[in-house]
Amino acid sequence: MSTSDERPALDGVRVLDASRGIAGPLAAMALGDFGAEIIRLDDPEDAERPAAVVWHRNKTIVPPALGPQLAEDADVVLTSDSRTAARLGLDITGEQPARIVHLHLPLWAEDADLDPYTRDRMVAADYGAARRQTSFSGGPVDEVYPFLSNMQGVWGATCGIAALVERARTGRGQRVVVDALHGSMVTTVTTMLVSPTEPLPVTSVGPGGPNPTFGTYRCSDGEWLFVGALGSKFQDIVFDKLGVTDIVEDLRIGNVRERLYAPDNRDWVRARLSEAFLRRPRTAWIDELAAAGCPVSPVGDRGDWLDHPQVAALGQRVELDDPLVGPATVVGVGAELSRGAIRHHRARAFVDHTSWRPRTSSTIGEAAPAHRPLAGSGPLSGIRVADLGTVLAGPYAGMLLAALGADVMKVETIKGDELRLRGYGIARGQRGLGIDLRDPAGYAAFLRLVEASDVVLDNYRPGVLERLRIDDATLRIVRPDIVTTSITGYGASGPLGGQPGYDPVVQALTGIMRAQGGADEPVFSTLAINDVTVACLAALGTCAALYQRATGRGGQRVTSSLATAATFMQSGELVRYAGRPRADIGGRDFPGPGPLSRFYPCADGWVRIHLHSAAQAVAAGLLDQAGDPAAEEPTGAIADALEKLTSAEVVAAVTAAGGTAVRARDFREVVDDPALLADGHVAELVWPDGNSTFLPHQLVTLPGHEPHPILRATGHGEFSRELLREADLDEDEIEKLIGAGVVVVGEPMHSVVGVGYR
Repeated sequence: MSTSDERPALDGVRVLDASRGIAGPLAAMALGDFGAEIIRLDDPEDAERPAAVVWHRNKTIVPPALGPQLAEDADVVLTSDSRTAARLGLDITGEQPARIVHLHLPLWAEDADLDPYTRDRMVAADYGAARRQTSFSGGPVDEVYPFLSNMQGVWGATCGIAALVERARTGRGQRVVVDALHGSMVTTVTTMLVSPTEPLPVTSVGPGGPNPTFGTYRCSDGEWLFVGALGSKFQDIVFDKLGVTDIVEDLRIGNVRERLYAPDNRDWVRARLSEAFLRRPRTAWIDELAAAGCPVSPVGDRGDWLDHPQVAALGQRVELDDPLVGPATVVGVGAELSRGAIRHHRARAFVDHTSWRPRTSSTIGEAAPAHRPLAGSGPLSGIRVADLGTVLAGPYAGMLLAALGADVMKVETIKGDELRLRGYGIARGQRGLGIDLRDPAGYAAFLRLVEASDVVLDNYRPGVLERLRIDDATLRIVRPDIVTTSITGYGASGPLGGQPGYDPVVQALTGIMRAQGGADEPVFSTLAINDVTVACLAALGTCAALYQRATGRGGQRVTSSLATAATFMQSGELVRYAGRPRADIGGRDFPGPGPLSRFYPCADGWVRIHLHSAAQAVAAGLLDQAGDPAAEEPTGAIADALEKLTSAEVVAAVTAAGGTAVRARDFREVVDDPALLADGHVAELVWPDGNSTFLPHQLVTLPGHEPHPILRATGHGEFSRELLREADLDEDEIEKLIGAGVVVVGEPMHSVVGVGYR
C-alpha cells in the first residue's frame, strides 16, 4: 500500500459503543476522531447532557435492541457494565474474544444510582485524588471537572487502539479492561507514590500549592495571575522585578532555594510576594515578567477560552449542527496526525435502524496472519520507541507505551533529564541511554538507533528538532515508515506558538483554576492534569499511527500540546449552544455541590456522601425530619450526625437508605489495600539498595498477556552499551564513544525517598 494513502487512520474499523457514563462515550469519540465508524446504542439518560454534543459527534445512534446483531460484525465493542456486555454475548470474565477487541471501561459501583459527574467524585474519594489536592483546610476537595473519568476514557481508547495494532499484526482479538482505578492511577501518577517510612505531604498549604514561587497571586486590580518560577533562573527574575531580592538572602533561606517552600518558610515567603504583586495591575506584571522570560499567565475564564486565537491556530474549535440543540461549538481532537486524521466532523445522528458500511479490501485484519498466539506483556510487544522526552510529559508518554508492552529507550543528554530523580514515577519501564546528539559521532550512533526503532518521541520546543537534525523529515530518510510524535506547549503557530508551556500556566490560561475556585481564590490543581493528559494523548495518537502503519499505510508525524490537552479535558464544559445550562463551578475548599452530596468529616476521617433527597437523609439517621435542603441548609445537622460515626458506619447507613457513600482514602490507604496489591493495580517497588516505594503498577488489565514486571526507573546511561549493541554498533565503536565522553554509562538508580515532584 502506498504511504501516500490519506484515508483516516482507523478507516474501516467498526466500533459499537454500548457504554454509559463518561469514560466510554469519550473513548468512542476518540476512536471516531481517527476515522472509525461508530454506532452507539441509545442511552436516553445522557442524550440531554451538554457533553453528549461533543462526546457523540461522528456517531450514529440507534435503539439498544439492535446491539446483538451489530456486535456480531463489529471490530471493537465498547462496554461499561457487565449486564450490557452479557446482552451482547460478551463475558467479561470468560474466554478471550476470538476476533473482536472487547474494550471494557467499567463504571465504579455500576449498580449505584449516580449521575456520571457524582460517580467521578466518588472515584476521587475512594482512590485518593480528593485527599491529595491542596487547600486551606487540608481536607478532601471535590473536583468540578471529571478529570479521572476523562482520563479513563482517553487511556481506554489508547489501549483499545493498541489492541487493534496487535490484531492487525496477528489476527487475534482480545479483551482490554481499563477500570476506574486504572483511570485514576494514570491521572494521579505524579503524586501516587508512597514511602513506607516518609509521611504523606501536608495539603493544608492553600489552593495555590506548596511552592510560593510557583503559584497564583492577586494584583492591584483584583485580577489573578499564575507565576511559574520553578527554578532559580526564573525565581531571580521574579524577585528582581518585585523588588524582594532580600528573600533569598534572609537567614532562614540562606540562598538555598529548596528552603523557599520548606514548611517553616513558605507562608512568609508567599506573604512577601503577595504584598508585592498587590502594588500593580495584572497586565503590568504579566508584560514585565514575560518580557524578562519568566513563565506567567493570567488566570482566565473558561468561557473565553474557545475564543482565544491560539485555539483557532490549534484547530481546537469545531462547529456542529446538532439535531437536539442546534448550532454548537465544541473542542477539536486530542492529537493531530499528519496523515490519517479526519478533517470534518459531523453531529450525532439518531436513526431507527442502520447497518455497518460494506467492507473494502483495505479494512481491518484483511492482511493479518491467522491467529498467531499473543506474545509479550502487551499489545505493543515488539514495538521499539526512542523517547527523547524530558521532565514530565515526554517521559510519561514513553512510560504509557511501555505499560502496553513497547520496548522504550530513555534517550538523555550527557547531563541527564533534570527531573530524572524527582520524576522517577513518570519515567518507568524504560532503558536509559545517555548520549550527546550534538557530537557528530553521537548523532551518527543515534541514527543507527532510529533505524531499529518504530517510534521517536519528544517534547522539545518547536525548532529544536530541526537544530539537532532529528526532525521528522530527516528521520524519515533513515527509517521511511517511522512514527514521530512531538509534544509542545502551544504548537508551532498562533500567537503563543513556539512558546514554552508549563502545566499550571496552561491551567491558569484556559480557565481550569478559576472554575475550580469559583468566586473565591483560583485553585492550582495538584494533579499535573495537562502534563499527564498530553502524554496520554500523545500515546493515543502514536497508537493510531502505528495501526495505520500495521495495515500497510506507512508512518507519519503525530503532534499534541499542553493547550490542546487543557481544551480536551474541558470538552464537556466548553460545549456551547443556545440555552446551554451553566457548567459546574467550585469554591473555597469545595466540599461538593450541596448538603446531600459532599464531603463530611467523620469520627475516623472523611466520607463522601450522595443522597437523592432529605427523606433519604432522615432514613439514614442524618436528619430529624425531611424538609427543603436549600431552605433549611441542613449541612450543620448532617455534619453533627456524621462526626459521631465511623466511615464504615456512615457507608452502611447511607447505603441502607438508598444513597451512596465512600470513605475518602488517602494514597497510603489505597496502596496498602490488600485487594489492590493482590490484583496488580498497585505494587511495592523494591530498589537495589533495599528501600521501597508503593506505586501504581498495572495500568490496564490484559487477560491475553502475561502481566509485565514492576516498571522501574532507569539509571542515567544504565543500558547504554546494551542499546548500542542492539543497534549493531561493534564493541570498538561503543568504547570509543564512551571514552570520548559522547556516551554515558551509568548504574541502576538506587532509590528515591519522597513522594514525587508536586
